[in-house]
Amino acid sequence: MLRSDIPARLDRLPWSRWHWKLVLALGVAWVLDGLEVTIVGSLGGVLERPDTLAMTAAQIGWSGSLYVGGAVIGALVFGRLADRVGRKRLFLVTLAVYMLATVATAFSTGFASFAACRFATGLGIGGEYAAINSAIDELIPARVRGRVNLAINGSFWIGAALGALLSLVLLDARVLGPELGWRAAFLLGAVMAVAILLVRRHVPESPRWLLAHGHPQEAERVVAGIEAAVHGGSAATAPARTLPPPARRATVPSLGEIAHVLLRRYPQRSAVVLALMVSQAFFYNAIFFTYALVLTRFYDVDAARVGLFIFPFAAGNVLGPLLLGPLFDHVGRRRMIAATYALSGIGLALTDIGFVAGTLDAVGQTLAWSAVFFLASAAASSAYLTVSEVFPLEMRAIAISIFYAVGTAVGGFAAPALFGALIETGSRANVFVGYVIGAALVLVAAVIALRWGVDAERRPLEEVAPPLGLRPRERPPPSD
Repeated sequence: MLRSDIPARLDRLPWSRWHWKLVLALGVAWVLDGLEVTIVGSLGGVLERPDTLAMTAAQIGWSGSLYVGGAVIGALVFGRLADRVGRKRLFLVTLAVYMLATVATAFSTGFASFAACRFATGLGIGGEYAAINSAIDELIPARVRGRVNLAINGSFWIGAALGALLSLVLLDARVLGPELGWRAAFLLGAVMAVAILLVRRHVPESPRWLLAHGHPQEAERVVAGIEAAVHGGSAATAPARTLPPPARRATVPSLGEIAHVLLRRYPQRSAVVLALMVSQAFFYNAIFFTYALVLTRFYDVDAARVGLFIFPFAAGNVLGPLLLGPLFDHVGRRRMIAATYALSGIGLALTDIGFVAGTLDAVGQTLAWSAVFFLASAAASSAYLTVSEVFPLEMRAIAISIFYAVGTAVGGFAAPALFGALIETGSRANVFVGYVIGAALVLVAAVIALRWGVDAERRPLEEVAPPLGLRPRERPPPSD
């Protein structure tokens, strides 16, 4: 039975330049996802033109759903591998998959090839979520884990703003124009991925994962290197509280073991995570994948100017996790998750009454949604934070994958296709029904989170969810 102070040494480190580099190298996964989603959202009207791909609104919606479907499969496949072969290998592989698929998207010739490339791009992004969330939580000090995780997840909207900017510049007739501009936008996303791939090579493997897989010497070497980097060249010498790490395991947990942990040991945690993931996936994908179509169909916004309306929307989504994130560490996870989910649902319902009544113009609708998603962005980010910290280390990546996949499949896959069809009818009332569904889902999730959420703030991961490798007599009783 191995015992180590490595988890405590990681948690006690002061915030440093090394942590900023880690956030930059790994957090870009959400920037890339935001870039991809926004490019397609901003280009929705352009892709309907006969001189581009001549797609219908329904086909654009299905392309969004296939992207999400690819992300679901990618999360499951790569998440399992991240627990088996390590975080680092996977966050290099998944970024490479994304990069190649994005390049291929730029050379699409019609709906079929475009949809296939979007599916492949989703494979890479889905794998990123599992590997990256695991690595970040295992390397970030416990006292700031909540705010850092939320800020990183909120960086999706930095990518969204970047995608909007690219669409505005590249679609301009004085630059490339619609016919070539949309292709260049995807190529530039791939260029960004290449740059980040070079940075990620220097991110170490998770020491917690190394311990769990019987490599204590390597884990010690990695932690000593991190301490040296943080403390300016000399490892820390202050004593650390000893915590029991996982016992040595020959393999990752079997599917049966995983099912037992999710359904028998932590059933309430599983219910909370499922509610959070399904509701936020529907809430976001319902609106954002068809954002451009709503503006062009109901507010007569020029397709080439849709990017302008993304900026305030993106600003609200970035600022939400940044400003509210510290409260998740101080006020607490359970109360803040419930509050942000509930207020998001109420805000969406009130805002969309104005939509169906026709009292808002394009600017008013955008500003109203920006205010709602200031809260919703923190809420959605907290769903990923929750799933990444309430299950044992040996199955952390696959747990993230499972709930991301189920939540996204139920809430994310259906939403773009559903709303594409609703928008196609041209009826505000029909679209409003979809928004009401989204609001109701997050309100239900708020109640579930308040009742059964886990108070994981400022606690070591090994305390929130004891490793499976601990012998039963050494394992603290479960919280559920």
